[in-house]
Amino acid sequence: MFKFTPILGPVTLIETTQYPDDRGFFQELFRESQFPCRFVQVNHSFSRRGVLRGLHFQAMPVPQGKLVTVITGRIYDVAVDLRRGFKGWAGVELTPGKLLWIPPGFAHGFQALEDSHVIYFVTREFSPQHDAGVAWDDPEIGVRWPLPNPILSEKDRKLPRLAESRANFPEDPGTC
Repeated sequence: MFKFTPILGPVTLIETTQYPDDRGFFQELFRESQFPCRFVQVNHSFSRRGVLRGLHFQAMPVPQGKLVTVITGRIYDVAVDLRRGFKGWAGVELTPGKLLWIPPGFAHGFQALEDSHVIYFVTREFSPQHDAGVAWDDPEIGVRWPLPNPILSEKDRKLPRLAESRANFPEDPGTC
């Protein structure tokens, strides 16, 4: 059983049902008939508390949709609408059993609220030449991250502001 809650245009929070018993639990995370996107790559990251990853996207012509979930831990997950310029952002806390669909045309980032294992199902294979992003602290975007003094990679420290980025998405870059 899936509960779909739109949070920013096509960005959707998906909550799953857990079926516990004395052995543990069973939980279905994806069913194609409920979510008809084709995923071609699965990524796994581990982040210690305070790590901030993002804000990342794949530039045109190979934009990438992401379905993000947490296996252990808690993250503050953020989607930034970059279709035809900046249109807003939304953030939601993800814990095991909650997933966030971030369609093409959005940047994605998260901050680990505790040590966390994160899984990303993506609609296009990673393309190094289209790898792009915007600064996590760009005042034009104004994301309010929950933890101060984030731990950043060198790559994320150097991401450009929105005005200098490769965010060149049309109104409809495709949903899957």
